Amino acid sequence: MKIYLKEPTLEEYWYEQQVLSDPLAMEYNAGWDVSYDGYHYDTGCIDFPKEKWNRDFEKRKELNRYFAYIVRKEDDKFIGYVNFHFNEKENKYECGVLVEPCHRGYGYGKEALKQLCNVAFNSYNVDSLYDNFEENRNSSEIFTDLGFKKIREYNVKRFNKDIKIIEICLKKEDFLD
Repeated sequence: MKIYLKEPTLEEYWYEQQVLSDPLAMEYNAGWDVSYDGYHYDTGCIDFPKEKWNRDFEKRKELNRYFAYIVRKEDDKFIGYVNFHFNEKENKYECGVLVEPCHRGYGYGKEALKQLCNVAFNSYNVDSLYDNFEENRNSSEIFTDLGFKKIREYNVKRFNKDIKIIEICLKKEDFLD
């Protein structure tokens, strides 16, 4: 294993702030018609000033949300993050993986997703994990390699253009550990 997951301390939220303000890392998040405080439509970046750190730290614990940094073992450097949380509106657990652009292509994302699935299924007793993304997103392969299956497609607008979104799901019993 080249990486491990580490739930950050409040003092380590500087890293999340750094990633959320990086237009290259947040490119996937740009152009969506969402309305939440601090979202930048043109870059996908999200403002995460220090005043918000404690609120998010406490909220994640209170709502039983899992959030961890991806740490490269060779130098203990943060290179991305993973998460899952329960979406009450849709009654399902949603997950995500973000690896900084300069660290992509080395297998870190797949390894981090595998560790995230292990945490969800074995420590939190989650039955299924879901994610959705653009049909042509490069990262889709790491999900299918671990057993995620496409369950539906739908169209949405991004930068006011129609794009196809794929929703995927991994059931605990199908996890290819």
